[in-house]
Amino acid sequence: MKIARLETFTDEFVCFVRLTTDSGAVGWGQTSTYNADITATIFHRQVAPWALGADALAVAPLLQRIWEREHKYPGSYRCRAMAGLDTAMWDLRGKLEGKAVVELLGGKPGRLRAYASSMKRDITPRQEADRLVRLRDELGFDAFKWRIAAECGRDVDEWPGRTEEIIPLVARTLGDGIDKLVDANSGFSPRRAIEVGRILEAEGVGHYEEPCPYWVLEQSKEVADALSIDVTGGEQDWDLSTWERMIAMRAVDIAQPDVMYMGGMVRTLEVASMAAAAGLPCTPHSANLSLVTMCTMHLLGAIPNAGKYLELSIEGPDYYPWQQELFLGDPYAVDGGHVTIPSAPGWGVEINPRWIERATYQRSELAA
Repeated sequence: MKIARLETFTDEFVCFVRLTTDSGAVGWGQTSTYNADITATIFHRQVAPWALGADALAVAPLLQRIWEREHKYPGSYRCRAMAGLDTAMWDLRGKLEGKAVVELLGGKPGRLRAYASSMKRDITPRQEADRLVRLRDELGFDAFKWRIAAECGRDVDEWPGRTEEIIPLVARTLGDGIDKLVDANSGFSPRRAIEVGRILEAEGVGHYEEPCPYWVLEQSKEVADALSIDVTGGEQDWDLSTWERMIAMRAVDIAQPDVMYMGGMVRTLEVASMAAAAGLPCTPHSANLSLVTMCTMHLLGAIPNAGKYLELSIEGPDYYPWQQELFLGDPYAVDGGHVTIPSAPGWGVEINPRWIERATYQRSELAA
């Protein structure tokens, strides 16, 4: 069974991929989000030419071949584009075998604990505390992540004093019995990160994400070595050699690969395996409600070193209007702080036809 056609449906933020074989079988995937129109161009220029005519079920060998043939262009965009092929191939195989992807990976469908992940910094500490409490009471979440620092802020906060105010206010308002996480998005120097880390320790926050510039692993390690709480990271990292070094030097306590940034499930599974061999849990980054979160759900249902929870964005149309109505129904419905890994074949979701109708269309296919 050969790959005969690869189509993309794209807006600025999302690019869905439809793979069709020479037998007419179909699988759906997605490239990574943001600047998706650029990624779609790379997909058709550098991924599709090597994929057309290839074995539609040999995911890992095909991805390796594309990696080798496009060796002059390593980097994030190529991985973002390759994710569209990888995820479409997994969906295809699941549909052909009548199995959910989680089952193909050796796991099983079922409920998965989620943490409510806030993306906002343009919100006061009191507003943030109040909305997280509402989600706790209405949807049963028992784990929350909120933002501190300023993104790549060089020790300059989003506004003066915000970090010191929001940590104790949100932590104490949520109360006992709640897992508490924060994300600094590369905002601090090691000195400042450790200073803030002491506040986090005192307030019962157990997950400290990207305290320092993620590309300087030595700084993250300095913070991890100084604190008793978990220092986490890796969401931006796509290069396996960087992951090898990060894990070997224990720069983080929890590995957080992003399925789409990494280039799909095959390469993310490699990172999860590296982390497992080092005794580290894997809690992937999945910060929006496109296909990345569904892929992560299937992954977490199968790997032996899955972290305690799934990252689930809580942002609605006021903040992320582009992620609305991507799918039919609500594949991320929350019940008692949990979501459900679908049991339907493939990813178990259906792309919204209305979204597809509005998207920019491109096609690569075998010559007749």
